[in-house]
Amino acid sequence: MSKSNEAAMLVAPSPPPPPFDPTKPSTPISFPIKTLQDLKSRSYFDSFHFSFNRSSVALRRNIGVLPDRSRLLVCHDMKGGYVDDKWVQGCGNNAGYAIWNWYLMDVFVYFSHSLVTLPPPCWTNTAHRHGVKVLGTFITEWDEGKATCKELLATKESAQMYAERLAELAAALGFDGWLINIENVIDEVQIPNLLVFVSHLTKVMHSSVPGGLVIWYDSVTVHGLLEWQDQLTDNNKPFFDICDGIFMNYTWKENYPKASAKIAGDRKYDVYMGIDVFGRGTYGGGQWTANVALDLLKRNNVSAAVFAPGWVYETEQPPDFHTAQNKWWSLVEKSWGIVQTYPQVLPFYSDFNQGLGSHISLGGKILSDAPWYNISCQSLQPLLEFHEGKNSDIMQVTVDGGEASYNGGGNVSFRGKLQRNAHFTARLFKPHLELPASPISISFSVKSDKRSELSILLHFSSPSHEKKSFLMAPNESSNRFGDMFLPCHVTSTQTTSDWMVHETNLVLDGHTLSEISAFCSRPDDLTEETNTLEYFALLGHISIKSQQKTKLFPLASSWVIEAHHIKFVPGDSGSKTLSCKLEWRLKHPEEDIAFTRYNVYAENLKSSEYRARKVMEEPRSEKVFLGTAHVDAYYVSGLVVGSDLKGVRFVVQTCGEDGTWQELDHSPNLLVEVERPSSKLCCCGLI
Repeated sequence: MSKSNEAAMLVAPSPPPPPFDPTKPSTPISFPIKTLQDLKSRSYFDSFHFSFNRSSVALRRNIGVLPDRSRLLVCHDMKGGYVDDKWVQGCGNNAGYAIWNWYLMDVFVYFSHSLVTLPPPCWTNTAHRHGVKVLGTFITEWDEGKATCKELLATKESAQMYAERLAELAAALGFDGWLINIENVIDEVQIPNLLVFVSHLTKVMHSSVPGGLVIWYDSVTVHGLLEWQDQLTDNNKPFFDICDGIFMNYTWKENYPKASAKIAGDRKYDVYMGIDVFGRGTYGGGQWTANVALDLLKRNNVSAAVFAPGWVYETEQPPDFHTAQNKWWSLVEKSWGIVQTYPQVLPFYSDFNQGLGSHISLGGKILSDAPWYNISCQSLQPLLEFHEGKNSDIMQVTVDGGEASYNGGGNVSFRGKLQRNAHFTARLFKPHLELPASPISISFSVKSDKRSELSILLHFSSPSHEKKSFLMAPNESSNRFGDMFLPCHVTSTQTTSDWMVHETNLVLDGHTLSEISAFCSRPDDLTEETNTLEYFALLGHISIKSQQKTKLFPLASSWVIEAHHIKFVPGDSGSKTLSCKLEWRLKHPEEDIAFTRYNVYAENLKSSEYRARKVMEEPRSEKVFLGTAHVDAYYVSGLVVGSDLKGVRFVVQTCGEDGTWQELDHSPNLLVEVERPSSKLCCCGLI
C-alpha cells in the first residue's frame, strides 16, 4: 500500500445522515407507510410532508364508473418506487423516468413493496389531468406479511378500522383507490375477516371518493393458500365479487381469458389479465411482444393489467429512452387503441411539457437553464404517431425538451424535408369538445425558419354529423386553401425570443371539435429555386378558451403569505443559507377560483434596497426562479444569502389553467429579514 493510500485510510469517514424524521422540516418527499402501527396511529397526517403530498388536480367530472369496454390498467413498478418522483417539488435529473402516453390507459397503479404505497402527487396530478384514475397499493408478503395480516384481521372491527384508514388516506391525498395484494398465507379462520376488510374498504372508498376503486390481486385464495390462479375461479371469485375488479397473475394460458370472461359474466371487463413487460413467464413474452397478449385479451373481451412498463427505462432499450418509450407504447396503441379523449371542456391549454427538460421558459423567456424533473408539470400530451427510423422522406414529429420552449420545458418539433407545393399533417389531439354559443379564442406559438410555415388544422362535426375543417394560418399566408382558410393575427405583446403567437376568434355554436392537427407547408413567396427544402418548426403551445370576460387574477393584497420554520445556517465568508416553508392563501376564497400551479421566485435585498414598498421596483431579471408549487406551499431549502444582504423577498406567481400567469409586479410577495430571528413572518401581499 502506498503512503498516499495509507493517508487516505486515516481520513475519518463521513458520518451517516441522521435517520429520516417525517415530523421535522425538510425538502418535501413522498414516502410509504411501513407498519400497521403507523397506519393505525394516523401519524402520516402529522408529518411535515403531508400537505405537500396532496394532489391538486381533480379527476375529470365525467370519470365515475369505468367505461363498459376492455380497459387498460398500468402498474408502475420502477426500481422499487420512490426514485426521482419522490421529490415533490422536483429534482435536477432530467433523465428520470416518466410516462406521457396517458391516452392509452384507464387506471394507473403506483406500486412498491412497502406495506402502504402512497402515490407521489406528481403521478396523480398528471394522470388526473388526462382522465386516468390512480391507485395506491396495500401489500403484505411472506412471513412478515403473514404476521401483519394476523394483526390486521384479528377481529372484524380491526379489519374495518384499517380499511377506513386506507380510505381516509386516499381521500385526503386525492387519489382514487387501492390495489390489494395479499401475497402470503392466511390462517383460514381469518378469511371471513379478510373478506370484511376488502368489502368494507370498497364500501368506504365508494362513499368517500367519487369513482373510488378497489382491485384485488390474484394471489391468496379464499382458503388462505398462496396459490396464484391465473384466471377467475371459485378460489378467488369471492374476493372479486365484493370489490371493483381483479388483477390476474401473469402466467395465464391462452384459454384462460375466455374462461374468466365466461365466469365473470356481465363483469368481464372487471377482469384485468396481467402482462409482465419484463416477460417473466408472461403470455406472449412481454417486452417488444407484449402486444401479443394484448391482442388476445382484446379479442376475448376482458381487460389488461400491464405490469412494469419501466422495463424500457430500466433495461436501457436503444437507441434512447424517449424513442424506445414511444416505440413500445405505439405497440399498445395499435393493439388496444386510444381510450382517452381530451380536451373535453374549456379552457384547453397544452405547452407539450413532459415534466422534465433542460430549461424552463415563460412566455418565450428562459427562467432557468438548469435540468429539471417534475412530472406534476406535465401538460396534456399530444397523441403523436410513432414512425421508426430516421427516414429523411418522413417528417419527424417529436416532443422535444431540448429545443427552445415557449412555456415550461417542452415543444413539438417538426424536422424533415418538404417540397414547395406539398404539405404535411400531424395529429396532435383527439378532443370531444362541444363549443358554446359565445365566441372562442384560439392561439398557438411557433418558432421556425423563414422557409417553414406551421399552421393549426381544426376538424369539427355539426349536430347533424356534417364535417367541417378550418386551417388557422398567419395573415401573410395566401388564401390558397379556400373555404377552410381561417386567418389569424400575431399577438405582438406576447412575442418574445423569436416566438410568434398567432390568435383568432371563432363561433361554431353546437359544433364539436373532434381533432387538432399541425399543418406544415411552405410560404407562397418562397424564392429558392430548389423544389425540396429542409423544414424546421417548433410548436410551443395551443390554447382554446371562451372569449367571455375571464376573472382577473386576485390582487396581491388579496393574499396572505407567510413564512414558517425559518432557519439560517452560517456559511463561508459571512454568508448564510436560508430554509423556510412559504404558505399562502386568499383572504376571501371564491368557490369559482382555483389555482393548481404557482411559480416561486426569490429576490435578494441589500442594505441600500431595504425599505418598505407597495410596488416592487427592481427589474424583473433580479428575481431568481426557485421552482413550481402545485399546492399552496413551497419549501425553500438551503438558499445562499450573501453577507451584505439584509433580506430576501419571495414572490409567488399565480398561474391559470388556461396558460396565463400573473405579472410579478402584481403578485403576492413576502420579505424575510436576515437579521431578525423569528419562527414565523406574515405578510398580506403588500410590503
